[in-house]
Amino acid sequence: MLFFLVSLLSFTHTAFAQVAAVTNENPSYTISASLEEMVDSAGVSTVEQVLQKGRFINTNGKIPIFPNTIKSVWFRFSAANRSASSSLFLDIAYPNLSRVTLYKVDSQRVSLLGEAGNDVLASQDIAGSPNIVFDLKSAPGSSQQYLLHVYSRHPIIVPAKVLTHDALFESVNLQDIITSAYLGVLAVMFLYNLFLFSATKDNSYLIYVLYILFLGLAQTTIAGYAYRYLWPNYPGINNYSVVLTSSMSALGGLLFSMHFLRTSFYAPRVHRWLQLLAVIYVAGIISGLFSNLSLSYQILNYNGLLGVVSVLSTSFYIAKKHFRPAYFYLTAWLFFLFTFIILILRNLAVLPYNNFTTYIIYVGSAMEIALLSIALADKINVLRKEKEQSQAESLRRLEINEKLVRDQNVMLEKKVAERTEELQSSNSNLSNALQNLKDTQIQLVEAEKMASLGQLTAGIAHEINNPINFVKSNIKPLQLDINDLLEVIEEYEKLHTASGDDIPSKLNNIEKLKKQIDIDYVKKEIDNLVKGIKEGAERTAEIVMGLRTFSRLDESEVKTVNIHEGLDSTLVLLKNVVPDNIKIDKHFEAIGDIECFPGKLNQVFMNILSNGLQAVKGKEEQSDHESIVISTKDVGDQILISIKDSGMGMTDEVKQKIFDPFFTTKDVGEGTGLGLSIVYKIIQKHGGKIEVISSKGNGAEFLITLFHKLPESVID
Repeated sequence: MLFFLVSLLSFTHTAFAQVAAVTNENPSYTISASLEEMVDSAGVSTVEQVLQKGRFINTNGKIPIFPNTIKSVWFRFSAANRSASSSLFLDIAYPNLSRVTLYKVDSQRVSLLGEAGNDVLASQDIAGSPNIVFDLKSAPGSSQQYLLHVYSRHPIIVPAKVLTHDALFESVNLQDIITSAYLGVLAVMFLYNLFLFSATKDNSYLIYVLYILFLGLAQTTIAGYAYRYLWPNYPGINNYSVVLTSSMSALGGLLFSMHFLRTSFYAPRVHRWLQLLAVIYVAGIISGLFSNLSLSYQILNYNGLLGVVSVLSTSFYIAKKHFRPAYFYLTAWLFFLFTFIILILRNLAVLPYNNFTTYIIYVGSAMEIALLSIALADKINVLRKEKEQSQAESLRRLEINEKLVRDQNVMLEKKVAERTEELQSSNSNLSNALQNLKDTQIQLVEAEKMASLGQLTAGIAHEINNPINFVKSNIKPLQLDINDLLEVIEEYEKLHTASGDDIPSKLNNIEKLKKQIDIDYVKKEIDNLVKGIKEGAERTAEIVMGLRTFSRLDESEVKTVNIHEGLDSTLVLLKNVVPDNIKIDKHFEAIGDIECFPGKLNQVFMNILSNGLQAVKGKEEQSDHESIVISTKDVGDQILISIKDSGMGMTDEVKQKIFDPFFTTKDVGEGTGLGLSIVYKIIQKHGGKIEVISSKGNGAEFLITLFHKLPESVID
């Protein structure tokens, strides 16, 4: 405690650079010459620590300006009230500081006078000023010492003045008048260009209106009015408002310049450069949203200066090409360039912070807005003149064309007559060629049907021949066995005419005969032969039934049939060509009843299954577990049929052409190339869909989707 008091007394007796003396003759005093500063790098020093160990240096009369990499700075100054004002006020004309705390220091104690900034909820309204203002509690004739702590995520700029109550009111009134006049100009230009946009629908006006809107919002945010009037209860918005509104304003100006000057047409390379600058602005906006304000401020300052110079140079370059709007644009931006460079140099601490450097941007911006509005208005005259010239040129060309048309009509009529005669002759030839093509197509389709019929006939003949041969081979031994039985029966019939003495000997002969022919074996053999004949007959009946189901003589009519029967009948007819190493797996999960043209669908199954068997047989390396898997399942009002083989598969190139007419991968003479083309058309006729999933060496899967109930459009 003793050390603190000693330090406090030492602080209060330290010689300051200069006392800010306010008098009736000089009611406002800029205290840059009276300030001493100390950078708090860690940003955690308390007022007691600053009093004990603070090492202040004189600002040498310059307004303190620090980049936003420095977050915390302490200032001390002394002010004397030698006026008739009841108190003095500290006015910091840069409201974009996060938190500013003012302490009053005397020989007895350190007292907190107030806290303000755009991180602090606005609780006081001194003289209606948007700036950061503190009441110094300085009575007439007193001299007081103060500590000022500034913590900010934004650049720290402290353009501070000590002034009387009346001088503060005059300063606020001047600021309000200039800002109101500036915003009034922006409002007039905003409404004027908005009206022009609604009348012309020219996007240049829309972009310009947005630029004016963001420019006005940026200037009011920088001046502190936005916080005061738009979001006074939400200080957190101030963390991003200056960077975002200023970046949006600069971006809007850049986009307007590109659109207005038509840089994409007159200067394509520069256009790409300006697009890059626009992207950098967007990066600055995104950086600001993610609280990287240091990068955002660097982009705003340096990219802004680079953008202004680039756009001005571009307008000069385009003006040399006699593009009239570029002259107006160049004039407007010459005003703004001067004021904008002053603003940038002020922010970079090259120029002092005063009323001129503060408000000159308003003047330059207002002049720029007004001149650009005139340029846009002049653009209407340019467009009107261009339209009139275009109409006159179009009329002249129309007259020339009309004369040419009249002159050429005679020639055209003659050529049309000649051409008509040629076309009639060509049409006759084309009709003949078309008829020949149709005849050829019919022959090819019939050839495909005959090929399928030949394959089917060979299969049926082989399938029926097996059970018939089996029946035929059983008939002769059955006949011999029946003859043996008939011989035994005849011996028994002789008993009816024999005498009683002969019966025992005849019975004995019968028993010998029965043993001779082995009657028990004959009975078993007859059962086996009859059973074999029965199986052959049943197999033949099954083949005939399958053939009947497959052929469907009523195929031209829509019928409700079970799709599984068609698949089974097709497999019956193909049974003889299925090798032993190919297993047919069936997984029928669907209900199966659908409306269709049965015979045509059976032709689809025959083609796909035949191709699948050929694909498996064509593999260079055959395994003992090759397969064709047939599965069905219901999907809503449709049925999905999958036929998957373990064959050699197909490449993407083949898969894309597989349904094309005349495309085949078979050797010459082995196929017409119409099978799958006909399959595709049959599925289309049913309103369905067919897809193929395949890759080289991995087999192929055909997916057929059909409706349970055919759509009316298909039936019609």
